[in-house]
Formats: sequence, structure tokens, C-alpha cells
Amino acid sequence: MKIHILTLLWAFLLPTVLAEIRLGPEKAVLVTYPSKTPGSIIEKAILALESAGGKITHKFVLIKGFAATAPATALEMLSSLSMDFVPRIEEDQMVTADGDLSSGVNKA
Repeated sequence: MKIHILTLLWAFLLPTVLAEIRLGPEKAVLVTYPSKTPGSIIEKAILALESAGGKITHKFVLIKGFAATAPATALEMLSSLSMDFVPRIEEDQMVTADGDLSSGVNKA
């Protein structure tokens, strides 16, 4: 019985471990574009990021861009999608009134 449980556990964990090794750790980022960027460019970037293993966590309404978690390789690919509308990719951080920065999402 122990061997059966360990085999099942290993079968579920192995794909996760291999994905982490292959893609690298995920980063929480904000991706913004210049104000004149067409919506089609942003949608293309979202689809490309998702197909590369990233996840969109929020789409911005007032500015052109989105928040995401993605492996570094997927984020590097975003910069090469459009030479006319280059995205600004910055790590998601919490900023406080005293200027202290903390890296990460949903930290309180």
C-alpha cells in the first residue's frame, strides 16, 4: 500500500518539478504598453504569454497592459513580439507611503 501511495504521489509531482526545471521559476510582473498601442498587439502578447506557460492575473482598464505570472523565458519573448510597441515589464511590488518596496503579489 505504501508503494502504491508513493507511486501516485511521484506521478503527480513529477510533471510539476519538470516544468519548474524546464521553464524556471515564475515571476509576478506588470506589463504596460505605450498609450498608442493597438489593442490587437496587447491581445497577441496575452495569447503568446499564456501559450508559453504564463497566467494573466489582471487586465488593466485605464492603462494599456496587464499583470501576469510567468517564467522568465516567456517574459523575454514578450519584448520581441513588436518592435514598434515595446512593452515595459517590471516586477510586481508593493509600495508603501514611506517608500519601502516589497517584492511579491498579495503581501500584506
